[in-house]
Amino acid sequence: MSDARTTVMITGGTGYIGSHVAVDLIDAGYDVVLLDNLANSSEAVIDRIDEISGQRPAFAKADIRDEAALSDAFANHRVDVVIHCAGLKAVGESMQKPLEYYDNNVTGTLVLTRAMEHAGVRNLVFSSSATVYGDPQFLPLTEDHPIQPTNPYGQTKAQIEQILSDQCSAADGWQVVSLRYFNPVGAHPSGRIGEDPNGTPNNLMPRVLEVATGKWDAITVWGNDWDTPDGTGVRDYIHVVDLAAGHRKAMEAMGNTAGLDSYSAINLGTGEGYSVLDVIDAVREASGEPIPVEMRERRPGDIATSLADPSLARDLLGWSTELGILNMCADAWHWRSTNPDGY
Repeated sequence: MSDARTTVMITGGTGYIGSHVAVDLIDAGYDVVLLDNLANSSEAVIDRIDEISGQRPAFAKADIRDEAALSDAFANHRVDVVIHCAGLKAVGESMQKPLEYYDNNVTGTLVLTRAMEHAGVRNLVFSSSATVYGDPQFLPLTEDHPIQPTNPYGQTKAQIEQILSDQCSAADGWQVVSLRYFNPVGAHPSGRIGEDPNGTPNNLMPRVLEVATGKWDAITVWGNDWDTPDGTGVRDYIHVVDLAAGHRKAMEAMGNTAGLDSYSAINLGTGEGYSVLDVIDAVREASGEPIPVEMRERRPGDIATSLADPSLARDLLGWSTELGILNMCADAWHWRSTNPDGY
């Protein structure tokens, strides 16, 4: 799949991950179609992608649950492969709104997969998550760790993986790579695209950045009594630019690598763990701002430590990370400080 004329549809393409994947693919010579309902993103992202890459991607405004709209999008664009990033993604919110998560993530993927089948598009890279592993039985997490998510968000990702695996077993010609992300942070080094959640951010990095810019008085840390070096949760943070490259590598490996089965699940992480307080310290260093901390009790559904074994991605995809935690925080701060109100 290295033909420069290959056309890639990115669902959730104007979102945080999707926009960075789009820039990476355009820079590598691919044609890109963004598909998004704009529920948690801005159409202004398309202008920014054009500005960074020098090529304006095609855009289809559609919800992945709308089969007619998806059929139109496939009819209007000669799509070779889909990178499926669309979905709701906050663990805490999923505990409060499980039905919305199952409807959007699972139902949406079923509708998308049917539309792909009808359009004859059978190559898919899926935006999965390390939350499918649940509370780790061992660390670092390898892809053969039991699947036992502890929250509805993780359940939706696990169910989608099973659906896609079953489809690959049942239907000739399908090839799917599920990329189990660890914790994407950072922004494009240009400072022109980055994470811009609607409303109050649920994830650590955007919330810390908003404290650094003065939007909030303090960052809430959920639990300081975990079994970790400083008592706060430890995660494997990955720069979104490295993550974006992982999607391209997965797509290019389809059909070209003997090690890839018709369905493969692969971790994307660094193998390095940083605590919540480590991240806050790194943002303090990048921003020069004090960032007060407010400790609260643990949230339901959270775990102490999540850490990737990324060796399968290196072996099968030829991919490994290049950017560390200081790059992540510096680029995230560059984005937020130059775009304090987002897009």
